[in-house]
Amino acid sequence: ERDVVQTISGSGVPITDVLFKSFKIQPNHPSGGFFGPRSCGENFRRLLEMHPVMIDPMSALAGGYMTTFSSYRQPSWNPDFNYDHLKPEQERYKLTHGIGAVQHFCQDLEIGFQLGWQGIQEKINRYRPLHPEPQAVEFYDGLEHVVRGMQNWISRHAQAARTMAASETHADIHRNLMEIAAINEHLVSAPPQTFRQAVQWMHWYQLAAKMYNMSGSLGRIDLYLWPFYLRDTASGVLTDEDAVFYLACHLIHDTSYIQLGGPDEAGEDTTNPLSFLVLEAAHRLKIPANIGVCVGERVDPTLLHRGVEILFEDKTGIPKFLGVDNTTEGYCKNGIPASIARQRTYSGCNWSALPGREYTLNDCVKIDFAAVFDVALRDMMANPDASPSMDRLWNFFHRHLERAIAVTAEGIDFQLEHMHQVFPELILDLLCHGPIEKGVDASHGGVEFNNLCVDGASLATVADSFAAVEQRVEKEKRMSWQELLRQLDSDWQGPDGERMRQMMRSVPRFGSGGSRADDYAAQIVSLFTHLVKAKKTPAGHNMIPGIFSWAAHILMGKVVGATPNGRHAHAALSHGPNPDPGFRKDGAPTALALAVANSQCGFGNTSPLQIELDAGLGQGPDGREAVAGLIKTHFDLGGTQININIVDKAKLLAAHKNPADYPDLVVRVTGFSAYFASLSPEFRQMIIDRVLSE
Repeated sequence: ERDVVQTISGSGVPITDVLFKSFKIQPNHPSGGFFGPRSCGENFRRLLEMHPVMIDPMSALAGGYMTTFSSYRQPSWNPDFNYDHLKPEQERYKLTHGIGAVQHFCQDLEIGFQLGWQGIQEKINRYRPLHPEPQAVEFYDGLEHVVRGMQNWISRHAQAARTMAASETHADIHRNLMEIAAINEHLVSAPPQTFRQAVQWMHWYQLAAKMYNMSGSLGRIDLYLWPFYLRDTASGVLTDEDAVFYLACHLIHDTSYIQLGGPDEAGEDTTNPLSFLVLEAAHRLKIPANIGVCVGERVDPTLLHRGVEILFEDKTGIPKFLGVDNTTEGYCKNGIPASIARQRTYSGCNWSALPGREYTLNDCVKIDFAAVFDVALRDMMANPDASPSMDRLWNFFHRHLERAIAVTAEGIDFQLEHMHQVFPELILDLLCHGPIEKGVDASHGGVEFNNLCVDGASLATVADSFAAVEQRVEKEKRMSWQELLRQLDSDWQGPDGERMRQMMRSVPRFGSGGSRADDYAAQIVSLFTHLVKAKKTPAGHNMIPGIFSWAAHILMGKVVGATPNGRHAHAALSHGPNPDPGFRKDGAPTALALAVANSQCGFGNTSPLQIELDAGLGQGPDGREAVAGLIKTHFDLGGTQININIVDKAKLLAAHKNPADYPDLVVRVTGFSAYFASLSPEFRQMIIDRVLSE
């Protein structure tokens, strides 16, 4: 039996989860929580050892997860590690500070393929004597608990498959169950030897990673699985249809983040036949998935064109498109050699990481420009030393943004100092280069690189606000500074409120082209990038800027009052680097693409373009070629990532009215795709607003 609970996802937003009633955490702290590697590893092992077996006789793979370990973390943070000294300014600037954030970096799956579970255990045994410090001993204990729990979980599935086969009368199903049993008996201790075994090993790892802390990073599986594919197809034991089926059996369980194609260390394209088979598996399923197709000067263009075909045929927002030349070039600016930078792999909503070598906090740390703007405006208005002006407002914004970044940097250091003592990255640690060798968690210096993501958010909200204030207050004087503040405080209520709001909204907006809002957007991105890169955290860690809000712009908006662009208090803020919906009457895709291309920070992290296109564009080859051209042009202009929805407007509006009537409708929300009916009303409205503005 399971209980339905409300909890917080790995991305920091409220979700619904289920807990096993029969599983009870063994706490190691007076708060009732469990903290540190030994306790986390031991409790996760206990969960694995009681987790029900799941064998689908029609699937090529065993296993599925039915709960998440993270949801048992009550409290989620060890109260012994107090950061009250940071909280006043974190609250003032409404920072998404990243303290307590989990995963959001990428393992190296090839380590698992090479070693297998017993090989990983032997690696732990080999390095344990070299690090007798108590903290390292506890860390190794935690890792060993995870490995032993995984071996138990896999072994029980092998036994269950063999038991099911004993009573199965259908010859093909009997054979499949016996194969599942044999494969998993092998994988309990040995590394995979065949393509199907490798997909099953990957499947087990990803199920455990998702269950432990909702990690979804798989990375370049067309590269990792390629040797198995070559060997098995050459020997005649694997067909392309087999490969597609095995991959689909994984994808139906998990929306893993996967990169297809892209450069090797020398810059040569790695696109291969398996790249197209992974894409084909997602195409046949037509369910939510997160597959990124690389686009670049040396990347096989056939992959782009097949991706565009599937995008229009399926209308599920899959795949997304990755501007690997620009992200690689930008990442090198952090002092990373090009041969290493090319290995950075797409493995999350908007982000990439070096597999097994880099701790990043990607998509976990965000500075809301709108919250900073609000503080700056009010601070300026409360300052009696000089009259308010646009120059002074910009200076106040500069000062407060600089302080918000400094507070964020202190929070990042706090995370890296203490997270390993709270909830270490045990699953990811197993497939990273360094944690086992050093006896140190990835979040505490266990891996080679610490490159910490700092995203800016609500770009359009603030750019449009600056432009509206400049035009209506300073230039035209149609509203005084004091009246502006009164309107914001009242949320545009009162006799003239709506008229004033519409007046502010009617100023040419970011994305319209050649407007003051476009100028301000460029200035904000430039300032933000400069301030993030001006210095490292106090502990000396590198920070990398990007512009991305994920879907958190809805939650961010709930704590920000009315803004001068005419936005109501607590309404959603603008999404990532995109202009606000309705930014210009024609809604031209080229204008949108240009605006986002001009909003890149340029250090390897992305500012993704989110765009909705009418399904009618794909009815002929010319339309699809035009979309492929739009994608390439965006990247030629400096863009880094594109999320595209192909929409039937009438169908989407009908689904918004009656979501239950369209259970199979899949949309791209932002960095991820999902069933439309599964989204909250606010998320559905966000997508409708984007579509109606096109």
